[in-house]
Amino acid sequence: MPLALLALAIGAFGIGTTEFVIMGLLPEVAADFGVSIPTAGFLVTGYALGVMFGAPLMTVLGTRVPRKRMLMLLMGLFIVGNLLSAVAPAFAVMLIGRVVASLAHGAFFGIGSVVAADLVAPDKKAGAIAMMFTGLTVANVVGVPLGTLVGQHIGWRVTFGIVAALGVVGLAGIARLVPELPRARGVRLRHELAAFKNAQVLLAMAMTVLGFGGVFAAITYIAPMATHVTGFADGSVTWLLVLFGLGMVGGNLVGGRYADRALMPMLYVSLGALAVVLALFTVTAHHKALAAVTIVLIGALGFATVPPLQKRVLDQAHGAPTLASAVNIGAFNLGNALSAWLGGLVIAAGLGYTAPNWVGAALAAALVLAVVSSALERRDGVPGTVVAAGAAAQRAVAHH
Repeated sequence: MPLALLALAIGAFGIGTTEFVIMGLLPEVAADFGVSIPTAGFLVTGYALGVMFGAPLMTVLGTRVPRKRMLMLLMGLFIVGNLLSAVAPAFAVMLIGRVVASLAHGAFFGIGSVVAADLVAPDKKAGAIAMMFTGLTVANVVGVPLGTLVGQHIGWRVTFGIVAALGVVGLAGIARLVPELPRARGVRLRHELAAFKNAQVLLAMAMTVLGFGGVFAAITYIAPMATHVTGFADGSVTWLLVLFGLGMVGGNLVGGRYADRALMPMLYVSLGALAVVLALFTVTAHHKALAAVTIVLIGALGFATVPPLQKRVLDQAHGAPTLASAVNIGAFNLGNALSAWLGGLVIAAGLGYTAPNWVGAALAAALVLAVVSSALERRDGVPGTVVAAGAAAQRAVAHH
């Protein structure tokens, strides 16, 4: 794996840290600005919406810019957004900073996935994408807990200052290690948009929304579930999230490794097992040790779907993959928002803190879409095979 992937992973680490660290610092930020916790929650919502809308917007704006230069510009935007958050004199200014930083998120991972795949041989593309996403998963094991610790003991502004510094390191790494990759010749915005006419691209994105959404249906409400149902102390939630992050790291690497060998079977196994584990979490949530193991499995199975889904989009949108790749990153965030909303609905309906796990299991039934996608592929492949066989037979007859 080329060193350029390390630079992309560092950028991904910074982005992953800033996305999730705010969840652990909401009380401190709310107290500092004199706003309520629900109001402070707009810092999470605003970021997610920024990713959803920023991914296609920034990618479209970058269609005429070489990919390396665009990655550097996106890291610059990320740095500015986090610095703005760190020095914000008012809540509204911090919210703007969060949105500015989020605009870099989707396009960075979308363009970064294309660059990572281009840096390696065809049979190593999913592994290269997984290597870049390792930065995001490691952020949940190291960056988020440390950032939360620093924010709680030294100040949340220091945390965002450190995240901005990580962005500087990522920017320097991209400038130094990523080779010059010119914009693909002949590719225009209309070519990028044409990818969305492909049913397979849309099916892959639907799998992304539902499959990964299943993970966040459970994890969004892990704190009340762990403390009110399982019986963990409040301080244990951070370490449960570290376990979740460790599962994400392992699942991401395994998903990348096996997606290069058998992409669709990898999706069948990971999505199917994820649905089962999420359903079981309604039972294991009542036992501390079993709950901890289940949380690791949810992280592992959830992120085992990321490299194959991202590679599936790249493969199906061949020729103009950049916009589709970036929009698929937005699809992950759409899944997060959708599942968190549905999970909140079932809790509000009085079904209990474990009810979101059933929502997650239902969403992870995106396995059905994977089966449909394969069936369509086989169906579309049959005519071509028959025609090719017929042509070969005619050539054979003519030869004799």
